[in-house]
Amino acid sequence: MAQSDDERLLDLEAHLAREDPRFAAAFRDGRPARPREYRRTGAWWTLAVAVVVLTTGVVLSDGLLIATGLVLCGVAVELLDPHRGCRGSCEEQRGSAQGPCG
Repeated sequence: MAQSDDERLLDLEAHLAREDPRFAAAFRDGRPARPREYRRTGAWWTLAVAVVVLTTGVVLSDGLLIATGLVLCGVAVELLDPHRGCRGSCEEQRGSAQGPCG
Protein backbone atom coordinates (compact mmCIF):
# COMPACT_ATOMS: atom_id res chain seq x y z
CA MET A 1 0.00 0.00 0.00
CA ALA A 2 1.38 3.40 -0.96
CA GLN A 3 2.11 6.11 1.59
CA SER A 4 -0.37 8.92 1.85
CA ASP A 5 0.58 12.34 0.57
CA ASP A 6 0.74 13.71 4.11
CA GLU A 7 3.24 11.06 5.16
CA ARG A 8 5.40 11.79 2.13
CA LEU A 9 5.33 15.52 2.86
CA LEU A 10 6.30 14.89 6.50
CA ASP A 11 9.17 12.64 5.38
CA LEU A 12 10.32 15.30 2.94
CA GLU A 13 10.12 17.99 5.62
CA ALA A 14 12.12 15.86 8.08
CA HIS A 15 14.78 15.13 5.45
CA LEU A 16 15.05 18.81 4.55
CA ALA A 17 15.32 19.81 8.21
CA ARG A 18 18.15 17.30 8.72
CA GLU A 19 19.98 18.29 5.55
CA ASP A 20 19.78 22.09 5.82
CA PRO A 21 18.14 23.34 9.05
CA ARG A 22 18.61 27.03 8.21
CA PHE A 23 16.80 26.70 4.89
CA ALA A 24 14.03 24.60 6.46
CA ALA A 25 13.46 27.17 9.23
CA ALA A 26 13.34 30.03 6.73
CA PHE A 27 10.95 28.03 4.53
CA ARG A 28 8.71 27.33 7.54
CA ASP A 29 8.72 31.02 8.57
CA GLY A 30 7.89 32.20 5.06
CA ARG A 31 11.06 34.25 4.51
CA PRO A 32 13.35 33.15 1.69
CA ALA A 33 16.83 31.82 2.29
CA ARG A 34 19.27 30.20 -0.09
CA PRO A 35 19.84 26.47 0.23
CA ARG A 36 23.25 25.48 1.57
CA GLU A 37 24.67 24.52 -1.81
CA TYR A 38 24.08 28.05 -3.12
CA ARG A 39 25.64 29.93 -0.20
CA ARG A 40 29.05 30.71 -1.64
CA THR A 41 30.26 33.81 0.21
CA GLY A 42 33.43 32.07 1.39
CA ALA A 43 34.19 30.88 -2.11
CA TRP A 44 33.92 34.42 -3.51
CA TRP A 45 36.27 35.73 -0.79
CA THR A 46 38.72 32.93 -1.57
CA LEU A 47 38.58 33.81 -5.25
CA ALA A 48 39.15 37.52 -4.51
CA VAL A 49 42.18 36.74 -2.33
CA ALA A 50 43.50 34.35 -4.97
CA VAL A 51 43.28 36.97 -7.72
CA VAL A 52 45.05 39.53 -5.51
CA VAL A 53 47.83 37.05 -4.68
CA LEU A 54 48.17 36.04 -8.33
CA THR A 55 48.29 39.66 -9.52
CA THR A 56 50.85 40.54 -6.85
CA GLY A 57 52.96 37.56 -7.92
CA VAL A 58 52.87 38.64 -11.57
CA VAL A 59 53.70 42.27 -10.73
CA LEU A 60 56.59 41.29 -8.42
CA SER A 61 57.73 38.41 -10.66
CA ASP A 62 57.58 36.03 -7.72
CA GLY A 63 56.99 32.44 -8.73
CA LEU A 64 55.87 31.35 -5.28
CA LEU A 65 53.11 33.98 -5.19
CA ILE A 66 52.02 33.05 -8.70
CA ALA A 67 51.84 29.37 -7.76
CA THR A 68 49.95 30.16 -4.55
CA GLY A 69 47.50 32.36 -6.46
CA LEU A 70 46.88 29.64 -9.03
CA VAL A 71 46.29 27.00 -6.35
CA LEU A 72 43.91 29.30 -4.49
CA CYS A 73 42.04 29.99 -7.74
CA GLY A 74 41.61 26.26 -8.22
CA VAL A 75 40.32 25.85 -4.67
CA ALA A 76 37.89 28.75 -5.09
CA VAL A 77 36.52 27.34 -8.36
CA GLU A 78 35.89 24.00 -6.63
CA LEU A 79 34.09 25.81 -3.80
CA LEU A 80 31.87 27.62 -6.32
CA ASP A 81 30.54 24.31 -7.66
CA PRO A 82 27.08 23.79 -6.08
CA HIS A 83 27.22 20.01 -6.57
CA ARG A 84 30.77 19.40 -5.40
CA GLY A 85 29.73 16.68 -2.93
CA CYS A 86 28.21 14.27 -5.46
CA ARG A 87 31.03 13.59 -7.91
CA GLY A 88 31.23 9.82 -7.38
CA SER A 89 27.53 9.13 -7.10
CA CYS A 90 26.25 11.28 -10.01
CA GLU A 91 27.11 8.71 -12.65
CA GLU A 92 25.19 6.05 -10.73
CA GLN A 93 22.13 8.32 -10.29
CA ARG A 94 22.10 9.90 -13.73
CA GLY A 95 19.01 8.03 -14.84
CA SER A 96 17.00 8.64 -11.66
CA ALA A 97 15.61 11.80 -10.11
CA GLN A 98 17.01 10.95 -6.67
CA GLY A 99 20.04 12.48 -5.00
CA PRO A 100 21.60 15.93 -5.01
CA CYS A 101 22.67 15.72 -8.65
CA GLY A 102 19.15 15.59 -10.06
